[in-house]
Amino acid sequence: MRAGRTFAYGATAGLIGDLLLGDPRRGHPVAAFGRAAGALEHLLWRDHRGWGALHTALCAGGAAGAAALVARAAAPSRTASVALTAAATWAVVGGTSLGREAAAVGAALAVGDLAAARRRLPHLCGRDPEALDADGIARAVVESVAENTSDAVVGALVWGAIGGVPGLVGFRAVNTLDAMVGHRSPRHRRFGWASARLDDVAGWPGARLTGALAVAAGGAPAAAARAWRADARRHPSPNAGVAESAFAGALGVRLGGTLSYGGRVEHRPVLNGDGRAVTVADIDRAVRLSRRVGWLTLAVCVAGRGALAARRTVTGKGR
Repeated sequence: MRAGRTFAYGATAGLIGDLLLGDPRRGHPVAAFGRAAGALEHLLWRDHRGWGALHTALCAGGAAGAAALVARAAAPSRTASVALTAAATWAVVGGTSLGREAAAVGAALAVGDLAAARRRLPHLCGRDPEALDADGIARAVVESVAENTSDAVVGALVWGAIGGVPGLVGFRAVNTLDAMVGHRSPRHRRFGWASARLDDVAGWPGARLTGALAVAAGGAPAAAARAWRADARRHPSPNAGVAESAFAGALGVRLGGTLSYGGRVEHRPVLNGDGRAVTVADIDRAVRLSRRVGWLTLAVCVAGRGALAARRTVTGKGR
């Protein structure tokens, strides 16, 4: 039971910390991990999957292993364990910063400042902003909010419930590696394969929970469930497709279509084709839905972690 309470208190405090403070402006642990992973990539890079797998194992395994050692050192003290869980949750969850960046782009679009919106969009996603008009930017923001709700909030909490502090840190390490080397650039097509596949596996449970909670909390459960069922599998990402299609149905909008990354044009399937085109007002609606999903995720994960801890206690007594 103690492990369940430690996660409940720590994760709740960490999520409140994220709500009040957002990401730290300087010395962010994720940024420090990214610099270390980049330096190791410089040493290990070969145009080969095996070397990429080694890079992934050293970076993700090293981060999770270090977190496990710190968690073990803190274990004798409940106060220290709760504080460590809170700090780790605050460090890896990015829901508030996601909402703030989305709102900043939306505010620029609302006053017709397309240039400012284009400058701000790279804070959210890697699309080519100069190739997008106002409607295209609004759609990109809503899609990014949906996908990053799964990656930056739900997935982290799920793995925190499963694995405690090492789960939180390990998930964020995997997700960061995918953002760094998991894309299909010529340099990373082979080297980043392991990071991309591991991120697919790690993101699977969080994406499904994101979809389920978007259905439950979006105000249009039938439409969200229908869009998820019909369109998620058509998306090139096995996880982003779930979150984006469920959000599209919940918000009543169309997502997907033609987009551009790094000069590369992609024609993705339309998600929720019965919906209307995205407008600037939908950015705020997407952010509000993201927040509801995040807090519901905390409740689900706390309940799940508590049930697992109780089961282990009963099983131990039975022995």
